[in-house]
Amino acid sequence: MSWKIEYYSEKVQQDIMRLPEGLQARYIHLTRRMLVYGPNLREPHTKAMGNGLFELRLKSMEGIARVFYCTIVGSSIVMLHSFIKKTDKTPAREFETAVKRMEEVQSHAHS
Repeated sequence: MSWKIEYYSEKVQQDIMRLPEGLQARYIHLTRRMLVYGPNLREPHTKAMGNGLFELRLKSMEGIARVFYCTIVGSSIVMLHSFIKKTDKTPAREFETAVKRMEEVQSHAHS
């Protein structure tokens, strides 16, 4: 099965492409693998966050970033939200943004 990557919005795509160069390169490398092997590359690359939400774990010399995503029927991986990680724990606001967007994407997919 081949997968495709979509974005919640053009702003999400632009935010990802504005990540520092090393994080961007890591994103491109991992998403190419996702297109072939699917959304779950397993840790340390991806992590299931529950209820169908995943995080893509990016790390480079510039720091750490996370990109939350989910899948929808039809072999689509939808990138929902990204942020630069500055603390050990993911801020609740970032997680809540991703969950809200995932619920919106899934409700549109089922209607």
